[in-house]
Amino acid sequence: MKGNIKKMLGLFLFVMVFTTGYGQGSQKFKVVLDAGHGGKDYGASYGSYVEKNIVLDVVLKVGKILEKESDIEVIYTRKTDVFIELIDRPKIANKADANLFVSIHCNAESKRTAHGAETFIMGLTKNASNLEVAKKENAVVDMEDNKEVYKNFDPNNPETLLAIKLMQEAYRQGSFEAAVAVQQGFTGDLKRNDRGVKDAPFWVLHGIAMPGILIEMGFISYKSEGAYLNSDKGKKDMSESIAKSIIKYKKEHFSSGSVSTVKATPKSNDKDDVKPAVQPAKNGAVFKVQISASTTDLATTPSNFKGLNNISKLKDGKMVRYYYGEVSDYNEAKNLLSEAKDKGYKDAFLVAFKDGKKISVSEALK
Repeated sequence: MKGNIKKMLGLFLFVMVFTTGYGQGSQKFKVVLDAGHGGKDYGASYGSYVEKNIVLDVVLKVGKILEKESDIEVIYTRKTDVFIELIDRPKIANKADANLFVSIHCNAESKRTAHGAETFIMGLTKNASNLEVAKKENAVVDMEDNKEVYKNFDPNNPETLLAIKLMQEAYRQGSFEAAVAVQQGFTGDLKRNDRGVKDAPFWVLHGIAMPGILIEMGFISYKSEGAYLNSDKGKKDMSESIAKSIIKYKKEHFSSGSVSTVKATPKSNDKDDVKPAVQPAKNGAVFKVQISASTTDLATTPSNFKGLNNISKLKDGKMVRYYYGEVSDYNEAKNLLSEAKDKGYKDAFLVAFKDGKKISVSEALK
């Protein structure tokens, strides 16, 4: 029994060892772009439509857009048609101490009727279609020389299940937010068929120590969609949408916290502590703490939010975002953030609003 526990903890520690809060020391937002498959692994292939080529073209275009942003650093798992083992993709991201991992793919199915975009996060599911997608993406392991490294990743094994649950606690919220941003871009701006945000046990997401998503841009097995994804216009549209969504996610999650330029006030044990100088928001803006987001619409009662009072919510399409508190002073907001994290909302972060519309925290302080 003790041996099993050690193995189980090892699975979790394997992906946690590189981080004490992904990207916390970085002044730039680091995003890892992962073009699925490559080299001898063609991925899905229908006629002249080859997944490994389409996704590489899109990744390079996404990267080119993001590299124009002065506060974003782009890391690639591959920039050419080479075979990268699954286990090495998370290693690249973890070594970079990245803030977000984005793996880009195309889908396919034998009936050739399914179409539309979907974005996955790491998780447990009993949905057969979700598991089928994960099974296809994980199948690349069969092409690798050292299969032993994957022997402990079995979604049907209780030890792996617990490790996945631990990962969900650590990074699920950030992953979900990024996935929703991507899907909203696909369906809102590009009017692609919305297959939604889903979860499934992907090895490439299991190995990362940060929020991560796996994008299935569409089905190359569906005639019109395959032609679109393989076209210059399709690649341009999809890459611009993905890049825009990543920038949106970065703006909402990293305008404060790990990349904030506002200095924290030192703590003191003196009874006569000097209170930190008030840092009010400008022009009537207010700060709130986003504690969670979900497709489930919950009543804002303390029992639904680990005893926290003063909960508000905002519907954004299919998603509902939940906020704790509302103050005009930045230092008070940071105290609220600490309270939320102490209650177990480890992925909580500060947001700012003005006249009911979300703005960046830095904008609220200017």
